[in-house]
Amino acid sequence: MDDISSESDCTKYWIDWFLGAQGNEFFCEIDDEFLSDRFNMTGLNSEVQYYQYAMDLIMDSFEHECDDQTREQIERSARHLYGLIHARYILTQRGLQKMFDKYKNGDFGVCPRVLCNRHPVLPVGLSDIPHSAPVKMFCMKCEDVYNPPLARFATIDGAYFGTSFPFLLFQVYPHLIPNKTAPERFVPTIFGFKIHEHAKLARWQNRRRLEMMQRLQLYEDEENVKSR
Repeated sequence: MDDISSESDCTKYWIDWFLGAQGNEFFCEIDDEFLSDRFNMTGLNSEVQYYQYAMDLIMDSFEHECDDQTREQIERSARHLYGLIHARYILTQRGLQKMFDKYKNGDFGVCPRVLCNRHPVLPVGLSDIPHSAPVKMFCMKCEDVYNPPLARFATIDGAYFGTSFPFLLFQVYPHLIPNKTAPERFVPTIFGFKIHEHAKLARWQNRRRLEMMQRLQLYEDEENVKSR
């Protein structure tokens, strides 16, 4: 292995391992400068167990002696900490640029909706609170969210991407917003003929008529009981 010439070089090793792990393909690499700025870490020490040890592990400066169980807990905390920092980082100009590149490369996959014609998607959280819900995929073309296609993404916390990221990305890169002047919608047909609006109205009228008949029958039954 080449000699480590700087802290910047050193920082890459744990992050490289993390980003290379199966299931972490949605994450981008956080810049060393962002990790080194304490202002960016405000409040995280109260959310992450073994915060300082976890940060040392991320920065490849972990030199503490500990048993295997503690080490495993620190590793878990480091992964969680990286995810929380990641949610903040991808809202910065540099973070948005990296996620933009991944989006253009198709790293996040495509929309499963047939009429979206394999439009690329972005990861999004349903909540900014950790452990609330796993990451989902947002499609700007149909403006809906979907489960990731592979099971390995089901354990990724949606809070590691947050609820605002996709929409901020489209504000910064508005040319990515698809043309919605004539959105494609599936039109149900019977023997090739569209189901007309009056058919929907007829079904609604039938339901209302049935409900009214049930009310009248109930009223008559109550009146019969009273008259006895």
